[in-house]
Amino acid sequence: MYQYNVFDQRFVEERVEQYRDQTTRFLAGELAEDQFQQLRLRNGLYIQRLAPMLRIAVPYGMLTATQLRALAAIARDFDKGYGHLSTRQNMQINWPELEAVPDILARLAEVQMHCIQTSGSCIRNITTDQFAGVAADEVVDARPYCEIIRQWSTYHPEFDWLPRKFKIAVNGAGTDRAATHVHDIGIQVRLGEDGTPRFDFLVGGGLGRTPVVGKSIREGLAEKDLLTYLEAILRVYNRYGRRDNKYKARIKILVRALTPEKFRELVDAEWEHLRDGPTQLPATEVARIRDHFKAPPYEKLPGEGALLASERLRNPAFNAWMRHNVAPHRQSGYAIVTLSTKATGVPPGDIADEQMDAVASWSERFGFGEIRISHEQNLVLPDVRQRDLRTLFDLACAEMLGQANAGLLTDVVCCPGGDFCALANAKSIPIAEAIQRRFDDYDYLHDLGPIDLNISGCMNACGHHHVGHIGILGVDKRGEEFYQVSIGGNQADDASLGRILGPAFSRAEIPTVIERILDVYVEQRTDGEIFLDTVRRIGVEPFKLRIYSTNDPVRVRSSRPKTVATRLPSASPPANRFEKTARAG
Repeated sequence: MYQYNVFDQRFVEERVEQYRDQTTRFLAGELAEDQFQQLRLRNGLYIQRLAPMLRIAVPYGMLTATQLRALAAIARDFDKGYGHLSTRQNMQINWPELEAVPDILARLAEVQMHCIQTSGSCIRNITTDQFAGVAADEVVDARPYCEIIRQWSTYHPEFDWLPRKFKIAVNGAGTDRAATHVHDIGIQVRLGEDGTPRFDFLVGGGLGRTPVVGKSIREGLAEKDLLTYLEAILRVYNRYGRRDNKYKARIKILVRALTPEKFRELVDAEWEHLRDGPTQLPATEVARIRDHFKAPPYEKLPGEGALLASERLRNPAFNAWMRHNVAPHRQSGYAIVTLSTKATGVPPGDIADEQMDAVASWSERFGFGEIRISHEQNLVLPDVRQRDLRTLFDLACAEMLGQANAGLLTDVVCCPGGDFCALANAKSIPIAEAIQRRFDDYDYLHDLGPIDLNISGCMNACGHHHVGHIGILGVDKRGEEFYQVSIGGNQADDASLGRILGPAFSRAEIPTVIERILDVYVEQRTDGEIFLDTVRRIGVEPFKLRIYSTNDPVRVRSSRPKTVATRLPSASPPANRFEKTARAG
């Protein structure tokens, strides 16, 4: 992975001291709140419902063991002993003291990390496939291009104050695991007929209040033109994007208002002035960056298929984990492992400091000291020897990271919701737990097959509910929390937005609603058909009929939503490890 040079390190350290001075002046009353707001946002600091939240940049989701240990220590020393993995492959801590943030940033700088541009109206963390560089189905390793875009976009003076936040995803695999269709810019990297990398651009995707699937505006772009074309898109957006209404300021609104065809014309016209300019990407620079992503020194290992098959027959739990949490590696004798943070009773995406330390050690013992954060809020070990999989499984189970549910219903993607976020209309975490408890049966989950269930506490859609096969959105109805349910969304290659089933439900009703959705699927599916296929084939009407039937209403007869038993947030520090893994909202 990329390592800082002297300039990078000095840049980050000087930025820390700059922010330390800004914080000191704010606490002394020399900076007003509105003046300090943009300064703290540019350093990843939000003011949430009960405390500040600091978002730490993890470029394209890659961490070293040293960096993960540093995050564990920061969680212990400055927070309540846990961090939260975000859907943009970053990590958040939820209880830092305002005056301590400069010290946290200094700790991060020591291990080549920062919080720059993790918030604010700028280009955010560049994301990619969590299996990039090791996936068996990969065509082009997207990580060098993510790093090139990261370096180009960090404090780019022309794009430091965009109309709104801006998100870019790059995918180089045969399967889109980076959700490129729902980003402001989504880039698919492939090989052209001449064997060189080519770039296909989607623009104007996004979720939130106005969910949109991105539109294709350019295919087959040459490598040397990557940055000039990006610059042309950003210039058009910066010039024409609305700044008078933040709800209409995203590029997706501009693309829709202009039409994709007109937007493409504007970008092409702008590109003509840029394509032969100084931002053209030299092959030598691509080679320099790619050199940071060379393959580690893999051993020449035989495939362990026979050995693993025997072990899987003896141990059904291990077999289930192998089926769902272990992916094919491009190198013989190795595997990619997803460590699920979705243990029942633990808020999705939360990871305790002890768990971080354990994963850092496993990455060194079983691989090459590298860890990834996935879009699904899990951790990934990219280079595990197949012969070590059973040992790793046992260790993961002991640390509550061995759940065999990656890609299944209980692998819930969930935003912090009303327990933390000041913008949320409703709580997300209790809904996730209620669903996990209702369906915490592996045989049933395995029979259902892959189902993405996503939960957001408000229309900002941080839980990506629009593209969940089943999506749940928290809404406010006269001061009470209710939940709107949609089905049929998908973030992969054939991206689609879910369709709302009908009126919202109370918190207590949601597990029964999900159960009825699944009952219809099981009754209606054909051989080999997954949930999404069935929804697309039969439509939403059979699901609506079952849920809203007057003969058997799901509606709980109560004027107020009933509560679901859950580990409620507390403002006091957790007393033990299991409370730390729960969100201490």
